[in-house]
Amino acid sequence: MHEFQDIKGPTSAGGGIPAARLAVIAGIALALMAAVSALAAFYLWLLGALFSPGDWDVTASWILGLPGSDGGLQSIFAALGGLAFGRTGFTPYRRPDEPSYDDMARAVEILGRQPNAAAGLVRLGDKKLMFSDCGSAFIMYARRGRSMVALFDPVGAREALSALVVKFMGEARRLGCRPVFYQVTPDFLPIAVETGLKAYKLGEQAVVDLTSFSLAGGDWLKLRRSINRAERDGLVFDMLEPQAVPAVLDELSEVSDAWLAGHNAGEKGFSLGTFKRDYVASEPVAIVRLEGRIVAFASVLTTASGGDAFIDLMRHLPGVHRGMMDLLFVRIMEHLKERGLRSLNLGMAPLAGLSTHRRAPLWNHLGNKVFERGERFYNFRGVMAFKSKFDPEWRPRYLAVPGGGLPLVSLLDVTLLIGGGFKGLLRR
Repeated sequence: MHEFQDIKGPTSAGGGIPAARLAVIAGIALALMAAVSALAAFYLWLLGALFSPGDWDVTASWILGLPGSDGGLQSIFAALGGLAFGRTGFTPYRRPDEPSYDDMARAVEILGRQPNAAAGLVRLGDKKLMFSDCGSAFIMYARRGRSMVALFDPVGAREALSALVVKFMGEARRLGCRPVFYQVTPDFLPIAVETGLKAYKLGEQAVVDLTSFSLAGGDWLKLRRSINRAERDGLVFDMLEPQAVPAVLDELSEVSDAWLAGHNAGEKGFSLGTFKRDYVASEPVAIVRLEGRIVAFASVLTTASGGDAFIDLMRHLPGVHRGMMDLLFVRIMEHLKERGLRSLNLGMAPLAGLSTHRRAPLWNHLGNKVFERGERFYNFRGVMAFKSKFDPEWRPRYLAVPGGGLPLVSLLDVTLLIGGGFKGLLRR
């Protein structure tokens, strides 16, 4: 023991651990705490950016109690982002090759035999396609970094789905990638368990039962008044069938450009519709006019099976009328109900419905914190409140990935796919 005394230096006041060594330990502990906090901040920022259509803010310090300014946090995010890029083999963003004409035709044919209208996003042409060996199902996906990201559940015949997932995971691993499944349903979870994937809840999707939808009764009084006021003030709704859409594409483009400019946003992709003329003209488009001019529109994806409908691309001129979106949504629902469709998918309420009991995973607790206090990231509560006024059924959606721990790198890759790369993400 004596041979070490001359290098120990002075001890702490209570004896025992030398003060110099204690200072080193304390420094390491503080550095670890700062690193964990910064990583969590970056994770929360990703959650906000992942779902935002255009108005998120890169500020997490007030949620986590981190010191410093927004600029300091952006430096942390940049450093962590660089670390993630290094680990994932970051390369400049580029859109994947478009699927061949024959593959797209096969996918569209399969779409007509299944009820999920959101699967019509395959028509964007920004995702690759993998078909089951029997040809009755497909996965649409894109690659970002070392993630192969599948959008939604596999589409097609139920009996082909499990083998198709195994095929997809095998191809991902052959290419040195991690398989990622984004916005999957509870129906996918048994396959996830069987293939060693772990599911993380992303939020809940609002689905309106059109068979029972009606504005009759006192519960709908406020919504009726909003719609009546909008129509008294001159707003007029119309639903254009695909053959009528090309004639108004220039007007729709003007509305779309104004909406993007107002949000300082660029076009997104992957899980979000974009304004491509051929894509917009392939499905019905609901419009609202004021004095003959189109001031709002929404493209509506449907399926030939007549089951589900999905509001996809939705844009409007700013500051037209408070009741404009109420009018647009309700008249879409009434029109689809008359056509015999059974449900309308209004899209996600991000981070909604995350349980936070003591057995809940860390993912849930962090996500719930963002939902409760993260309005500077994204209007989480506002989105849920708007969709709740239509009395939807809330259905959970998940991210499924291999391995344990927070799926930070997978989440980053999905976010960059949707945002159009890191440059597009920073632009909002």
